[in-house]
Amino acid sequence: MELIVHYGPALLRGFGMTVLCWLVGTACSVVLGLVIALAQRYGPAPLRWLLVGYIEAIRGTPFLVQLYVLYYGGPALGLRLDALPAGLIGLSIYGSPYFAEIFRSGFNGVALGQIEAARTIGMSEFAIVRRILLPLAMVSALPALVNFAIILTKETVVLSTITVPELRYQVDRMITETFRYFEATLALALFFWGLVELVSRLGRWLEGRVTHYMIERR
Repeated sequence: MELIVHYGPALLRGFGMTVLCWLVGTACSVVLGLVIALAQRYGPAPLRWLLVGYIEAIRGTPFLVQLYVLYYGGPALGLRLDALPAGLIGLSIYGSPYFAEIFRSGFNGVALGQIEAARTIGMSEFAIVRRILLPLAMVSALPALVNFAIILTKETVVLSTITVPELRYQVDRMITETFRYFEATLALALFFWGLVELVSRLGRWLEGRVTHYMIERR
């Protein structure tokens, strides 16, 4: 405990950076994934083919490789990023295809009859997406969205490889200075366990709210 208390401020700073990276990366990847899913549904055929290639390329390569290409390979293409922006962009890109597929499956689960009925009464496509497609898709897609958001919390440890000062980076520094592997990795595990528990409880609360909202609409 003395060791944990001594390194407590550094661990808390690292945990704060981890939460920041996760929040920004998850929010950006959710938005990008939604845009990709909508473009796949309503975009022209060439754009849909390009997006399928993008999804397959990102899902088919490890996050660590993508991060190295962005951070270390970027300067060869004239793209020079500091560690934190590169980490946030990398996390957003990595998560977007997974969220896109979750949204796409949610959209496919919406009954076609409801969309056709909306078109029959003259609703625009934008209104259909906003008032029918998205709300109904969220009911079935929310558990999967929360589940992958939890996965992204643990992917943030990869950011330490490009010197983003998140929790894993601080734990590695603690190990280097003390050679106390057990205490350091235990602290890392406990911090992430707490974050995952918080996200999962928030997800269950959101599921209840969405279900209650849909029942009231009926």
